[in-house]
Amino acid sequence: MLGAGSWGTALAIHLASVGHGVTLWGRDSGLIEEMRGRRANPTYLPDITFPPMLKPVASLDEALSGARHVIVAIPSHGLRAVLSAAASEIPAGAVLVSATKGIEAGSLQRMSEIIRDETGRRHPVVALSGPSFAAEVARHLPTALVAASTDEAAVRAVQQEFRGPAFRLYGSDDVVGVEIGAALKNIIAIAAGVTESMNLGHNAMSALITRGLAEISRLACAMGGRRESLSGLSGLGDLVLTCTGALSRNRHVGIELGRGRSLDEILSGMRMVAEGVRTTSAALALGEQHSVELPIAAQMAEVLAGRLTPAAAVGNLMLRPQRVEHDGAGY
Repeated sequence: MLGAGSWGTALAIHLASVGHGVTLWGRDSGLIEEMRGRRANPTYLPDITFPPMLKPVASLDEALSGARHVIVAIPSHGLRAVLSAAASEIPAGAVLVSATKGIEAGSLQRMSEIIRDETGRRHPVVALSGPSFAAEVARHLPTALVAASTDEAAVRAVQQEFRGPAFRLYGSDDVVGVEIGAALKNIIAIAAGVTESMNLGHNAMSALITRGLAEISRLACAMGGRRESLSGLSGLGDLVLTCTGALSRNRHVGIELGRGRSLDEILSGMRMVAEGVRTTSAALALGEQHSVELPIAAQMAEVLAGRLTPAAAVGNLMLRPQRVEHDGAGY
């Protein structure tokens, strides 16, 4: 397991709990040492005791030695550097599992594309996505995810190895649809937090989620994804959870923006990464590249940059020209 944040730790706890030997690697050697002593992650999941088969390590060599599955749960902005350093140590035949959601700034690549490029395209890559808060996975609460890859055997292997009494996986070959749904839902969740903190009501929240899904679907389909994938766990399922769940980091950012706090102030008080902040500008660049309008993302970009107040952004969305619902146009 590469990445000892909340999500990487939760997946490591789950996999060790169902009988797999798991090495959990993190770049912070001090945190790794503390995890060894406490048998818990004091920064991200302090109340969850590690299973006996989970071993925190600070060495990439040790983390990757003999691994059959390498799960990557690194924040999107650090993914390329870690994979570049790890690539030569990954055993032949290992399946790489991307548990990172986002779009890389500049290259506009999806996470599985970065993993494939940095590892020389020598390994099958599976994207793992769906509605899942780390704390609930670590506590073995029922969770259903999607494992997506163009390699059918790799999908079956991940389904078989990752399954547990409270952990179910569905297979897909629509990597584009799954990854775009996973990345863009974080932007809509920021807007949902704004909607929540401004007390705009359930009508507004329902409309936002619905039109947010339409926005995500337009871009995913333009990039080659399938619309049915966006109505599944990695699309609608993840979107609803992230927009409404109290544990959502991106929703938290939106709530604080709606209260009038600046983005710098909000982020300085957060230990975990809110991927939607970085994804917003990358999503807009992808939209321009594929001639897809992303009105909610565009308004959130203005709010995040401090160029618009949340109230002004909501007003801009409500005043957009009215259209037929399914004509492919915007909000």
